[in-house]
Order: sequence, then structure tokens, then C-alpha cells
Amino acid sequence: MPQSAQPNTRQAALWNDVSGKAWVELRPILDEVLAPFEGLVVDAGYPGEGGNVLDIGCGAGATTLAMARRVGNDGHCVGLDISRPLVALASERARVEKVANASFEVGDAQAYAFESGHFDAVVSRFGVMFFDDPVAAFTNIRQAARRSGKLAFVAWRSPVENDFMTTAARAAAPFLTPAPLPDPDAPGQFAFADGAKVKQILEASGWSSIEVAKADVLCRIAEGELMTYVTRLGPLGAALRDVDQATAEKITTVLPAAFAPFVEEGEARFNAACWLVTALA
Repeated sequence: MPQSAQPNTRQAALWNDVSGKAWVELRPILDEVLAPFEGLVVDAGYPGEGGNVLDIGCGAGATTLAMARRVGNDGHCVGLDISRPLVALASERARVEKVANASFEVGDAQAYAFESGHFDAVVSRFGVMFFDDPVAAFTNIRQAARRSGKLAFVAWRSPVENDFMTTAARAAAPFLTPAPLPDPDAPGQFAFADGAKVKQILEASGWSSIEVAKADVLCRIAEGELMTYVTRLGPLGAALRDVDQATAEKITTVLPAAFAPFVEEGEARFNAACWLVTALA
């Protein structure tokens, strides 16, 4: 599948450098946190035995591998991601885990020159909120699916509903220069917080039978891994790379108390407030 002109240059820069490298290094932790979503996405998008599936924003490949196992040896699952480091890791995982019917490619789904009507289903685990032009992206993705092919993905609901995900930034705020309010329409983690907006994007992209349903999922992370997780990823991870050592130490000192309400019996537990979105091509 050849690649046409590349939009989303900022995302490409992030995920091929610091963000992608951090996700590679923290892959075991992230797999643990996000594991509950594999079954949710695979069940919703499963096209049947022998189906061909596309996984958008596949990251280190966990969902791609899960779907490949589900469709069986006569099926195939292709993971597509903008990050070369993550695609390299995912490809190695498929080799080591002997999942021969999974493959991975580097590319941006907004611009990728997909073979028309090739896939029986398209899935994504938090990989579709980062497009500069989501209507163009989902139009291109729809053309990759066969007629009446499935779409199934999860995306975060609002920051207010995901207090765990915003705790680190709130705790660090007194030590950082105030940031401008985020643009709710800009690409990012909470870009699909408005379920009505998600439905409008898919309608404008030509999808039908669209369902945008709330999904609340209990996630867990070992207490011993919690501080690594919150200081290496997301907005705080980026901020800590830019501040001086004294400021970084002040921030890291206050984080354990900020996350204490989530910790119980040696692990942090939190509700992941998401949308489970399904549609047909």
C-alpha cells in the first residue's frame, strides 16, 4: 500500500521521536493499563473467521495481534501507525509471538493510499483522535473498507469524566507557566470528547448505522509503576522535559499525594470514560 502526501506533520514528529520512544520503553506498563480495551474493540469489530482487518494507530500492536488471533489463520490483520519505533516493536512482537497473520506498516490513515474495499473491518484503540482533518481521514478509511464493512473504535470522553488522566497536570500546574486553554477541535487525547461531534464527523465521511455509546472501563496499574507512567507520558511528560531540575523535583514531590485517592491494595485503579463507536461503510 503506497503512501501519498503526508499531513499531520506535528503528530508525525512527536510519534517518531519522544512520544514514540517513550511508548516503546513503557510498552509493558501501557499494555497492562489498556488491556481491558482489547476485548471491547475486538468484539465490536470482529468480522468473522477469516476476515481482513485494519487497525488504525496500532501502537505497539496489542490490539492488532488480538484481532489476528481472533480471525484465525485464514484471516489477516494489518496494523498501521505513524510511528516507526512503534511499528518496529509491533513487528518484532508478531515474530516473537508467532502471529503470522498480523503485519504492520508505517503510515498516516488520513493520506494512505489504501486498496479500495479491501478490509472487512476497521478498528482502533485510541488511535483516531489525532487527525488534522478527521473528515478527510475517515473518508479515506471508509474507502479502504468493503461495502457494509465494520468500523469499531474507542476514544476518550471528556477530561472532566477522566479525572485520573488529568490529575498529573492539575498537580503540576502551580509550578508551571499557565498554558492557554486547549482548542477542543485540535487533534489530541480528548479531541473526540463530544459524542455528537464524533457522529457528525462519521456522517460527513459517509459512514452509516453510527452508534456512539458510553463505555466505562476499570483500569489498573501497579503502584510501583504509577510514577513512571505519569511522569513519562502525556502533557506532564512533555512539561518535565522542558523545565529545570528544581522545578521537576517540586512537581514529582507532589505527585504521590495527588494520586493517593486512586491507590488501593498496591495498585492504582481508575475509571476510563470512553466512547465505543461503531458504524458501517
